Amino acid sequence: MVILSVRELAVYIHQLLEYDEVLADIWVEGEVSNLARSRAGHVYFTLKEEQAQVSCALFRRSAMRQERLPTDGEAVLAHGKVSFYEAGGKLQLYVDTVRPQGVGLLYAQFQELKARLEAEGLFDETLKRPLPPFPRRIGVVTSPTAAALRDILNILGRRYPLVEVVISPTQVQGKQAAGQIVTAFQNLQGRDVDLIIVARGGGSLEDLWPFNEEPVARAIRAAHVPVISGVGHETDYTIADFAADVRAPTPSGAAEIAVPDQDTLRADITRLRAQLEQEMDRQLQTFGRRLEEHVRALHRLSPWALIVERRQRVDDLTDRAGRSVRHHLAVARERLRSATLRLAALDPRAVLSRGYAIVRQPGGTIVLSPEQVATGERLDVQVRDGSFGAEVVD
Repeated sequence: MVILSVRELAVYIHQLLEYDEVLADIWVEGEVSNLARSRAGHVYFTLKEEQAQVSCALFRRSAMRQERLPTDGEAVLAHGKVSFYEAGGKLQLYVDTVRPQGVGLLYAQFQELKARLEAEGLFDETLKRPLPPFPRRIGVVTSPTAAALRDILNILGRRYPLVEVVISPTQVQGKQAAGQIVTAFQNLQGRDVDLIIVARGGGSLEDLWPFNEEPVARAIRAAHVPVISGVGHETDYTIADFAADVRAPTPSGAAEIAVPDQDTLRADITRLRAQLEQEMDRQLQTFGRRLEEHVRALHRLSPWALIVERRQRVDDLTDRAGRSVRHHLAVARERLRSATLRLAALDPRAVLSRGYAIVRQPGGTIVLSPEQVATGERLDVQVRDGSFGAEVVD
């Protein structure tokens, strides 16, 4: 009896497989399942048939040489060598070439249903409804115990805690799952939800098959609100994805699509507030300048300005009239004074004051010559202080 360590046993099995000529260059046919691609570009999948399966690895360099990569449910011929992965403790087929051998049964059913519903117009882009930007209440169709639900709730709570979540529980795997998914959609009718997420985590084509059932596709399209499908991993496509209004790569991706991010909203609000304040300042400056222009225009057109101008003109005219009147009065006074002086000079009383007298005949005729009077005629003699009678004697 031989006793080996785990390491020694793994190495022994590895060497046995490496030295086997059949296993070193072999073609294996089977149906692809659980296909996944790593960040490094390596592709891992399972080849299976009814009673057996084998793990396969298609490394990045070989994957890049393929015309196309296989998909879940596809029947293929895979070429490579069988070896033992010591660190993982499992036998693997290391694939270098993979070719389609024909379409597997499930994949054929998938393609047939997809083609029929597409021809019917169930996937028409014109039927796709826009998602509400700020949903108040979201319905979630999934298993209440699934990790997908926890991921959805965590992301919704972190991104948009205002949203309310209504869980409509259902199985997401197995023969009864499709009918339960349809019922879960029906149960959300009348729950006043703005949006529905249907979700489950990744799995094989068989695991995801309920979401490839026709009743589920029709239930999604019959929903009264937009539906986001977040079923499987990014490389998984189901009929539900095509029927939904929006397809998300994962359940977490569905939650991120469903609601806005509160941090982004805060940043947007801050940015918009700053833009609004800048615009308000600009508008206020513009309106201020316009107001000043209007005020100046009003001042130019204002009756008050005209009144002030006319009042000043009246003051000027009044002043000019006053000066003119005073000038004319002064001139008149001077003329009057001159006339008075001339009159005074011609006044007979002035002559009388110098000792002269005025002699008048009884009829008032002034005697200018002795020839006018006769001897014995009575005359009136006027002197400075009065008058007296006189008689001509010679």
